Amino acid sequence: MAPQRHATLAPRIDVRVAPAFRASVRAAWLRAVARLVLAAEDVGPVQVGVVVTDDETVRELNQRFLGLDEPTDVLSFGLAAADEVPFALPPEEASLGEIVIAYPTAVRQADEAGRTIEAEVAHLLVHGLLHLLGYDHQRPDEEAAMRGREEAILAGLRASVGPVERLHGSL
Repeated sequence: MAPQRHATLAPRIDVRVAPAFRASVRAAWLRAVARLVLAAEDVGPVQVGVVVTDDETVRELNQRFLGLDEPTDVLSFGLAAADEVPFALPPEEASLGEIVIAYPTAVRQADEAGRTIEAEVAHLLVHGLLHLLGYDHQRPDEEAAMRGREEAILAGLRASVGPVERLHGSL
């Protein structure tokens, strides 16, 4: 009798890209980046939503849910309560939450920083995922830890698949 193989449950990354940005952002690329981040953080099978949309939508979400009537580059909406471990549910039900990226803001920030839009979007996705995993930047020590983790993960992305831009082009 052949040994049974147990299927390894991979994270489920649900991606929605607004029609205006579908030619610029590939859902498969976003899924690949998210999976690499979750693997780097040793996260098991969970569900994450990623939305790429316009500045106005992100501003409206920021105002409605955070009380800030201003645009921002990325929002993270975690589904676990602050005192809960987000992985307490069975894998098929565990959801970290949703990340919403303002693509036009990402384009502007990439231009201002002198980096590619792919590198900027990857950075925003890493940042959003780290928030869902419990990282924060309210205090200086938290900010240093989160920024350090972002940099390490982005370096790992470049090392594992080459430049972030190559990842975008390869999917």
